[in-house]
Amino acid sequence: MKFNSMIKPTPKQLAYQAWEFGLFVHFGLRTFYEGYVDFDEREMSPSLFNPTDLDCEQWIRTAKEAGMNYAVLTAKHHDGFSNWPSKYTNFSVAQSPWKEGKGDVVKAFIDACRKYDVKPGLYYSPFDGSAGFYNQNAQAYDDYFVNQITELLGNYGDIDILWFDGCGSEDHEYDWERIIGEIRRLQPNLLIFNMGDPDFRWVGNEDGIAPLPCWNVVDATEFSILTEEKEALGEQLWLPAECDVQMRANWFYSDQDEHTVKSLDQLMGLYYYSVGRGANLLLNIGPDRQGLLPAKDTSQLKAMGSEIRRRFENPIATLKQCTHNELEWVYEPTLPHLLDHIVIQEDLTLGEQVRNFQISIITEKSHRPITIYEGQNIGHKAIIRIPAIKVRSVVLTIVNSEGVPSIQDISFYYVGE
Repeated sequence: MKFNSMIKPTPKQLAYQAWEFGLFVHFGLRTFYEGYVDFDEREMSPSLFNPTDLDCEQWIRTAKEAGMNYAVLTAKHHDGFSNWPSKYTNFSVAQSPWKEGKGDVVKAFIDACRKYDVKPGLYYSPFDGSAGFYNQNAQAYDDYFVNQITELLGNYGDIDILWFDGCGSEDHEYDWERIIGEIRRLQPNLLIFNMGDPDFRWVGNEDGIAPLPCWNVVDATEFSILTEEKEALGEQLWLPAECDVQMRANWFYSDQDEHTVKSLDQLMGLYYYSVGRGANLLLNIGPDRQGLLPAKDTSQLKAMGSEIRRRFENPIATLKQCTHNELEWVYEPTLPHLLDHIVIQEDLTLGEQVRNFQISIITEKSHRPITIYEGQNIGHKAIIRIPAIKVRSVVLTIVNSEGVPSIQDISFYYVGE
């Protein structure tokens, strides 16, 4: 694809990219049905929904401690169960015994986000398995869609993300012009994920891994795990990628998969493959049937946050210690030192300019220049992990760019094993 270097992000897109790391929360009626999968034919009853110790503050406090900046809750998944007392369905928390039908998970979640200064987002599945008229009456379903979205965007104050999952919607046509019009009218500062009128996009897998290169400008999006077909956008748009992935085998809580909770090594690998490639990472934990994040998942998430801080909170040097000469940024420490990480951030305000770059060092003994890394995009952030080497200086060279490249920050680290 030939890039249009004039395409620039909006301020809210830049803000989103700076959030980097978020918590995905899959929770709902499915939580109470062991082994329930997407499009399961088993009927479910709201009578089973009863998270007696629901504590959304525990969820969000844990996210905050791990360094997450935003959180996305499944307000409604494919099964159609509404985690708020929607007036437009008989399949919601209002029909459950929890708090005698007067509870509201969405409200508790958003209140917790505001308390801990975490950006709140709501996942809403356009496909609804509980709506019998989904495939029979498109206009009636669009009415239902708009009515529910109006409740979510009109009754809880400002939210930051509306997350549309395309799974189940492969052959359905929505009146996106009407739906998006209402969304933008109700909350003009909202970020929409992947469908309708997206502000950011799905990376295209549920493994938490961004490809190389991972450009911010695209002309098509992948919208469902059930198809490899891409949805053409008709033009090039600035749509940063988000990588979603589970902490364990299932999105929703299961009694049977605690042994699949990811190790710290794997979690840190995913961080490098997502945030380290300029994308955001949305890591899922399914709260248990009491309404709490499980202990093992919580422990791993906190450990991940601690390790990210250990590695990247205290750089040896930053852009302030570099000299800049046209397409080169040079770092020359007073004394040679070990180096194993370099983090580069492009200033994306005027668009993504860098197409190829390389990193060279001046060696400790022979004072010779050696290229140690070559890359394509920098984007919001490129975390470059190299075998430890002792350096006299480090040179970032922009080899190819669409316009005049601007580097927002460079930082240098010796993390160790």
